[in-house]
Amino acid sequence: MGLDQYLTATKYVSESIYQSQANQDTFSAVLEAVKGQDFVGGFVPSAKIDLSVGYWRKANQIHQWFVDNCGRGIDECQEMYVGREQLSELLTICLNVKAGGKEVAEELLPPCAGFFFGSTEIDESYWSDIDDSIEQLERVLKDTPQGWEFQYRSSW
Repeated sequence: MGLDQYLTATKYVSESIYQSQANQDTFSAVLEAVKGQDFVGGFVPSAKIDLSVGYWRKANQIHQWFVDNCGRGIDECQEMYVGREQLSELLTICLNVKAGGKEVAEELLPPCAGFFFGSTEIDESYWSDIDDSIEQLERVLKDTPQGWEFQYRSSW
């Protein structure tokens, strides 16, 4: 039990004539891969592809940043849209915190308390979460093509 945090990349694909050929081809490949030809119907068949691209556990400072910057301060385990620019901003903040030390951490990404959210100290676990966040965000921003959308959600 505790704070689990998920970052998902989503792509909508369709065989609609209004979509690019690449998008139509992706839809066909997805349909074939899941053997969905027999149950997809309707005027504009489409698919939503969700890929897990990030995960944190009890990184409460990262969670609070998402709540404040993507969830309008509401923390109800809801799915929150995250723009690529916001992920870049969080990466920059993590890099600045790592370079600036405890004082910068307290200012830019302070720990937050919550139901089984983990430590509220700026300790080894905090710094490990910062390093992990940098690694994950760099990978996501580098490897996820344009046109994908991101969502963050948590559970506890």
